[in-house]
Parts: sequence; structure tokens; C-alpha cells
Amino acid sequence: MRILFLTDNFPPEGNAPASRTYEHAIEWVKRGHDVTVITTAPNFPEGVVFDGYSNQWHSVEGIDGIRVVRVKTYIVANQGFGKRTLDYMSFGLMGCLAGLFEKRADVIVGTSPQFFTVCSAWLLSVLKWRPFVFELRDLWPASIRAVGAMQDGIVFRTLSWIEKFLYRRAAAIVAVTHSFRTELIARGIDADKIYVVINGVDTAKYSPTEKDAELTRLYGLKGKFVVGYIGTHGMAHALHRILETADLLRHRDDIVFVFVGGGARRDELVRQANKLNLQNVRFVERQPKEQMPRIWSLCDVSLISLKNDALFRSVIPSKIFESMGMGLPIILSLPEGEASEIIKNTGSGLVVEPENPERLKEAVIKIKEDTVLRERLSCASADSAESYSRKQQAEKMLEIFQTIAD
Repeated sequence: MRILFLTDNFPPEGNAPASRTYEHAIEWVKRGHDVTVITTAPNFPEGVVFDGYSNQWHSVEGIDGIRVVRVKTYIVANQGFGKRTLDYMSFGLMGCLAGLFEKRADVIVGTSPQFFTVCSAWLLSVLKWRPFVFELRDLWPASIRAVGAMQDGIVFRTLSWIEKFLYRRAAAIVAVTHSFRTELIARGIDADKIYVVINGVDTAKYSPTEKDAELTRLYGLKGKFVVGYIGTHGMAHALHRILETADLLRHRDDIVFVFVGGGARRDELVRQANKLNLQNVRFVERQPKEQMPRIWSLCDVSLISLKNDALFRSVIPSKIFESMGMGLPIILSLPEGEASEIIKNTGSGLVVEPENPERLKEAVIKIKEDTVLRERLSCASADSAESYSRKQQAEKMLEIFQTIAD
């Protein structure tokens, strides 16, 4: 089978959508399928092109058997609705143009949350008479409104109309949560074409391990209980509340909060930590994807946070599964929903009220002080990882492709 996949994030970027697409594509290649990914020059989230790359009109490289086509786009940092929209639209246009010159695929896939990428996949499917798959990773534009970056109005209504148009035109919709599927059915989308393939973890790369000694020394973490937030520092993550928790625990010199990554709110968070003179906080720059298991090894507990907005009840952060792969206890601070059910059903962590620094402080201390609880959560986390292996998820998605391509 020949698969053409459009995504604006791909390695060496290490965020969740880049990892999902790459790890799925690797499995498809292993099974003998021809995979081409159309993407941008790597630049997320700072909006700066990575070393070794340039924002060219068209370039081609091979990554682990995947044919990767990169196109020129308008590049900006991951902040500001207007400029980011221009970024998205430029990739939608250039991705479609590049796709016209690719060999005729058996299936064409576009991934959200921003659906100008999906628009390109749909248009290519029309021009090439091939089925189109909408991979739904976020309910966009509703998620943009939820973080305060967009208000109700003509723009929101127009984007919502395009969203529903794409749902109806897709031969299949692959949602990353069951909640998304339920939402789409409630909107009148045909249930028979909506599938669920949740995120997962590459268990060959992420597994329980000793703390990396070199990085422990580098970041001054020897003898510390490390609460790690690893991922995008964005508008949706309420990370300022975690800093408030660190402030509540400033008297505990044995507990350190480590933030790893970049994003629209990172500089603001650094300023907040400096203003509060938080000696129990470390900020680590975004790391190459291949370094992430070493980074995760520093953590004693994984902290996953989102704003207290009802929309995020339907979200399952991919960091859950990487945490499981590393065998880490998890503290989940987001509205109760599908993600919290996973944590409760697997017994892999504690769920606390989102944006509540006092409750978060209590959860950190509980896991730190209760070694029996910590060991139980850690074992349950590691045991759960295989159920969410990326290999199994890639196989499910491939079956969907084969069904609609036949």
C-alpha cells in the first residue's frame, strides 16, 4: 500500500503529533508499505528552523525508510492566533502543491488540530481520486476558543463550517479519543466511519531505567525528588499554577520541579519563577527526540496539566503513555474525563483538581512520602505500557487504511 500523509509536525521535532506520525509510519514501513510524509522544515515550537535544515521550497530526505518531503512555509513561533493561522494556511497551500507531484497513493491522510492540513488532504483526494482520512487529534477550532485565543464570531463560525465539511467528506475519521467520536456522532457525523486509535508509546525506546547520572549532575538534581513536566509550555497547560505549587513547597529542598520543553508561555514562566525566586525549579530547553528517554529518567513522578476547561475532559495527553513506558507514577491535573479514567483504571497515578496548587502540593507530598504507594503506582504504570504500545496502535490504523482503500 502507498500512504501519503500530510502533517506540519515531524521529527526531528519531538512534540506529540510528530512522535505519533513518525512512530506509526515506522511500523507501516516495517510491514512493507510505501510511506511519504509531506511536512515543513522543523521549527516547533520556537518558530526557528532547526540546525541542519532550511526553509526551502522543496526538499526530500529519507528517515528510517520514510520518504519525507519538506516544503517552504511562513514560519512563526507557536503563539498568536493571526500569525499562526498564516503559518497553517501556508503549509496547507504548499503541502497540497507538493502532493500533486507525488505518486498516486492508495490513501491520503491529513492530521489536525489545525485543519488547513486536512483541507489539503481532502483536495488532493479529489484531484487524485483517492480516499481521504481525517486524523482527528483535537477539536479545532473549539480548542482555540477554550484557551482564549479566539472568540465567537464570523471567523469561528466559518472555521466550524469547514470543520464539519471535512468530517462529512472523509472516507474515514481516526479520532485519538472515544470522547471525540461521541462528540462527532452527536453532531450528526456517520458513526460507521469514525474509528478510535488513541496515542501510545514506543516501548522499545521508553522503559524503566536508572536516573541518568550525567544529566542529574548537570541540572543539580542529586538526592532530589523530581516532579517533571515534559512537553509544550502552551496556553492550554496552566503551568503558572504548577509554579504556584512550587512556591508552596519552597521550604522542601528535597523536592524539585523540572520543566522541559518550549512554547508560547515558556519565557513568561521563567520570568514568574525568577520573580518568586524559586530555587526548587529548573527549566530545561527543548531536547532532541532521541534524548527524551534520558530526560524522562530524571523524574520520580510525571506531572500532566491542562486548564480547568470542560473541553479538556475529552483530551488524552500523549505524555501519559510515555510516563507509563518509563514506569513513572503520574499526577494528572486536568478536568476529569477519558484521561482520568485511564489513570484510575490502570492504577498508575493520582488525579487532582486542575488549577488547584494546594491539591497538587498534597499529591506531590503524598507520593514523595509514601514509598509503598509510589512503588505500587510505578509498577502499575509500567505494567500498563504494553496495552498502549505504538505498534498495536499503528496496526489498528493500517487496518482502517486497508478497509477504505479496497
